[in-house]
Amino acid sequence: MEMTPEAVLARHAQALEKRRPWEAVWRECYDHVLSATPGSGGPLLYDATAADAAEQLSASLLAELTPPWSRWFGLAPSRAVAEGPDAQAAAAALEDAAEVLQGHFDRSNFALEMHQAFLDLVVAGTGVLLVEEAPPGESSALRFTAVPLTQAVLEEGAGGRLDTIFRAVTLDAAGIARRYPAAMLPADMARGEEDQPARFRVVEAVWPDGHGGAGFMAVLDHDGRALPLATGRFADSPFIAFRWLKAPGETYGRGPVMKTLPDIRTANKVVELVLKNASIAATGIWQAEDDGVLNPATVRLVPGAIIPKAPGSSGLTPLAAPGNFDVSQLVLDDFRKRIRSALLADRLSAPRDKQMTATEVLERSAETARLLGATYGRLQAELLTPLVARCLAILRRRGEVPPMLLDGREVRLTYQSPLARVQGRADAANTLLFLQSVSALGAEAVQQIDVPAATRHLARALAAPAGILTSTPSEE
Repeated sequence: MEMTPEAVLARHAQALEKRRPWEAVWRECYDHVLSATPGSGGPLLYDATAADAAEQLSASLLAELTPPWSRWFGLAPSRAVAEGPDAQAAAAALEDAAEVLQGHFDRSNFALEMHQAFLDLVVAGTGVLLVEEAPPGESSALRFTAVPLTQAVLEEGAGGRLDTIFRAVTLDAAGIARRYPAAMLPADMARGEEDQPARFRVVEAVWPDGHGGAGFMAVLDHDGRALPLATGRFADSPFIAFRWLKAPGETYGRGPVMKTLPDIRTANKVVELVLKNASIAATGIWQAEDDGVLNPATVRLVPGAIIPKAPGSSGLTPLAAPGNFDVSQLVLDDFRKRIRSALLADRLSAPRDKQMTATEVLERSAETARLLGATYGRLQAELLTPLVARCLAILRRRGEVPPMLLDGREVRLTYQSPLARVQGRADAANTLLFLQSVSALGAEAVQQIDVPAATRHLARALAAPAGILTSTPSEE
């Protein structure tokens, strides 16, 4: 599929117009969770429950899906290759490739940017991660950037993936030259003042090219003209867009903060009213006769103050409230509990008031897997698989890993994150229970079990490294 510079700007404008209804909702979500951003201009935050729970959830996603300094993925030969004569050599080569990729993850800024992308995912429901090849000489071949959702404009493809992504940035002439060194800039580009150079709008577009890769074009929007700065093709898209969940017919995702926004707004208002009531309780409401001596505008209600009054007048008198029926704390506790529940803060963190047994740990892990099952399945398809494929494509181009086809027919991708292992442990426990039950039936029943096949199944269920298994040809 070919794209012209004019078509890039036109499609970006159309997609931006479709995105506008979401912007007000995103702004309100950020204002009530990250209102401390300088210049945000949002409402004052009086309750930090949502902000704390959102940060905990994004940190938990990082620890449960892509834990830093820990292998959360694996490369294994497909079943056809694993049963062949070169299975052991293939498994060892794939294990070496996985170690090389993990080393590049550890030396890069992956953990920093991934956490920021997860924060966008939790607050706005959609996150965007840019995966680029670092310049030669860097400690890692990979460079990651969490793209703010305000810069990204997305289109959903026929397969349900966010495969067409536009990113609008504002750069000066020097920044454009650095990012696109081969670009021919027009001579009439104003330089602006020396201390404040002129800035220009650049739109980057990535779209599926129909041949398994992605087309790329950067367009300069200058004086009503669409000027191409760079064009190219990627084996895998450098932009990875992923969602928490989505409603049918919608392009952008819906996050947990968006779902619980009414409770967040109400809790914030309740705390504001409680603080106002506390100030009234501290200073009181007073009344005074206008006797020409007392000036209410100059009265200061501070300890030790002497307030003059005319002889025979009542002076400054406190006004008693008719009652003290305060249910604000009950309402606030209920809203805070619902916010923490919606943001999974009470499910992902271990209780601090007691020591959990091993069974309780497994049960909490299983409950977390059930709660995040649908979201994890979406993140696996929209984030984890494209991320590993993109990184392997960069390392393959550099010659650091051998050519491999990550399609399940030659090489399959396995997930070894803590959340992914929960289901594996459940499958392994069921298999071990079956083997234990068969053993109780006697030797004749045990003979019906294929021990090598059972071993391989347990290895797959527990995400064990493929290299620890011996090569066993299949029996025909």
